[in-house]
Amino acid sequence: MLDGPLLARWLAAAFALTLLLAALRPSAAYFGLTGSEPLTILPLTLEPEAAAHAHYKACDRLKLERKQRRMCRRDPGVAETLVEAVSMSALECQYQFRFERWNCTLEGRYRASLLKRGFKETAFLYAISSAGLTHALAKACSAGRMERCTCDEAPDLENREAWQWGGCGDNLKYSSKFVKEFLGRRSSKDLRARVDFHNNLVIKAGVETTCKCHGVSGSCTVRTCWRQLAPFHEVGKRLKHKYETALKVGSTTNEATGEAGAISPPRGRAPGTGGGDPLPRTPELVHLDDSPSFCLAGRFSPGTAGRRCHREKNCESICCGRGHNTQSRVVTRPCQCQVRWCCYVECRQCTQREEVYTCKG
Repeated sequence: MLDGPLLARWLAAAFALTLLLAALRPSAAYFGLTGSEPLTILPLTLEPEAAAHAHYKACDRLKLERKQRRMCRRDPGVAETLVEAVSMSALECQYQFRFERWNCTLEGRYRASLLKRGFKETAFLYAISSAGLTHALAKACSAGRMERCTCDEAPDLENREAWQWGGCGDNLKYSSKFVKEFLGRRSSKDLRARVDFHNNLVIKAGVETTCKCHGVSGSCTVRTCWRQLAPFHEVGKRLKHKYETALKVGSTTNEATGEAGAISPPRGRAPGTGGGDPLPRTPELVHLDDSPSFCLAGRFSPGTAGRRCHREKNCESICCGRGHNTQSRVVTRPCQCQVRWCCYVECRQCTQREEVYTCKG
């Protein structure tokens, strides 16, 4: 099975399950998450046989392809990490596009329609989802939530000492290998699958070296270091920039015949640049289709009518020239907060009038 259908099916199932879990757990409502909370979908205390059965059922609920389901069942921590990765990726997507016409609307038919096309937005979804899974798996390994991996085993770092002092490297090597296998291999014939595969691997997770000093009075006579992933928000910012500079590629075959073939290089590139592979050797996102305007409700988004905007920032762009409504309202918020001894915060309630701007229909 090719990587395009694999990731699309996993995304669709996992997004749906994430939204369902949020609906069943009001205290951790989906849009209130920060992206760092694990979405536990397995009971915390189970007998070994019951636990194995539970994580098998969790993998089955994700409606994965056979190969993905087999990989999920190998380790009890995979199902939980898959859902956590989708939640983290979706929240980061919504944050990065919060001021734009397409604000990463992922409910129901909009998500399914987008994943079937080759828009820039689709490229971003593939890339952020793949990066999110890599990030979540690496973190799960170092947190001890996985059975088949542990801390980063970099040969230049003393893991035993790192464990002793509480430092444990995020296992990017294991997670990258797992994600590459989980999402499938590139096909030399399927144009869309090759583009999706490229976008899956377009960004590498940033790794930072974190060190802790040990010695008399902080003299740092002994230093323990481990590798730690950069915050996922940094990955989101880098991918958003790549979205804005994405390259459009296209088939060189006769589209009327429906035959898949080579990919033509983007504008400004000579054929054959970058070796024998016709897919451009570039760290940028690539896409096949021009994006819709997202102004009006349709297959890919609910449109921008009624969307809240910022008058000086993006109302003109988001509202697509239709103008915006202005509503004045009175809001009450905590203010002038002070920390009291011991252990509580005391705030006053301040009332102020504010204006809210929404796009006209």
